[in-house]
Amino acid sequence: MARPVLEKHKAYLDQVNQRNSYYARREFGKDMAQVAGAVSRHLNVLPEELLFTRNATEALQTLIGGFNLLKPGDTVLYADVDYDAMQAAMDSLAVRRGVKVVKIAVPQPATYDAALSTYQKALKDNPGTKLLLLTQISHRSGLLLPVKEIAAMARAAGAEVILDAAHSWGQIEVDVQQLGVDFIGFNVHKWIGAPIGVGLMYVKKGRESAIDPDMSEAPTATTLESRLHTGTTNFAAYLAVPDALAFHQQVGPAAKEARIRYLRDLWVSQVRDLKNLEILTDDDPRMHAGITSIRVKGRTDAAENAKVAAELLEKYKVFTVTRGGLAGGPCIRITPALYTTEADVAQLVKALRGVAG
Repeated sequence: MARPVLEKHKAYLDQVNQRNSYYARREFGKDMAQVAGAVSRHLNVLPEELLFTRNATEALQTLIGGFNLLKPGDTVLYADVDYDAMQAAMDSLAVRRGVKVVKIAVPQPATYDAALSTYQKALKDNPGTKLLLLTQISHRSGLLLPVKEIAAMARAAGAEVILDAAHSWGQIEVDVQQLGVDFIGFNVHKWIGAPIGVGLMYVKKGRESAIDPDMSEAPTATTLESRLHTGTTNFAAYLAVPDALAFHQQVGPAAKEARIRYLRDLWVSQVRDLKNLEILTDDDPRMHAGITSIRVKGRTDAAENAKVAAELLEKYKVFTVTRGGLAGGPCIRITPALYTTEADVAQLVKALRGVAG
């Protein structure tokens, strides 16, 4: 959280703690309507199309597990760049819905044309596909998919799309109406900078029936709220969302995106000459934002990746995250933040030259 958001969050904690049950039962609903209104304006959706969750994982598991337009023998499709919990949720549909589950691999680094052709071929090779999971920005490699174009392909092939936007909103500008997707899971506590424990589920108005009601609700329930029963939530965290959005707007979404992209390009441009370093996103700005992952040649299994990450941290004081699951092998994710400086990038470049030079 930015400091102004953190201070507001502390104040909300005090208010909620003081007013407690009276606030929860008599006033919180009205405040949440205002929070939903603020979010809806930023995403270009209707407030009633949004349901707050604790994170994108909760939202996406609800959408995937509850998606009821599948019948035995249908195909569902996802890729190696998708998040682990979402892959597991798609796999579970084999038992829950009796469908065939297909996993594909996206090239690394993927060009714009290669990404489109990969999904086009997957849909052609699996004509019974009724559900496609897409991740707008991969938490593994940083790949930014052309969601609008792939979603159009899926619709033409008779498939619905569930979109994982956990890492996109706030890292890039997101206008839901431009994506052509009816079901989306968001995080608000990542790149928007709200307190930890705030996510969103988007369901286009009129599509609620495609998602089963929560087990605690009547089977005939029709509202979006009936699709997920989280129980008591972190009131103060939700109340701080408009403050996070205000700070995000004060910085400027386009300026924030430009800054994060600049920091990524700054370090990548200085290590492209390293023959032992594999960079997993293409330099085409359509294919990445701020996140980009690397591999050091000859040190590509999980154990060696962990050693490289440990060396980056212990020797150079650069914190990175190891990620597995890609068809090409494990990798190390590098994620600049809004507050990352050029001096930080210079230290990263020094570190990468040290481990891969």
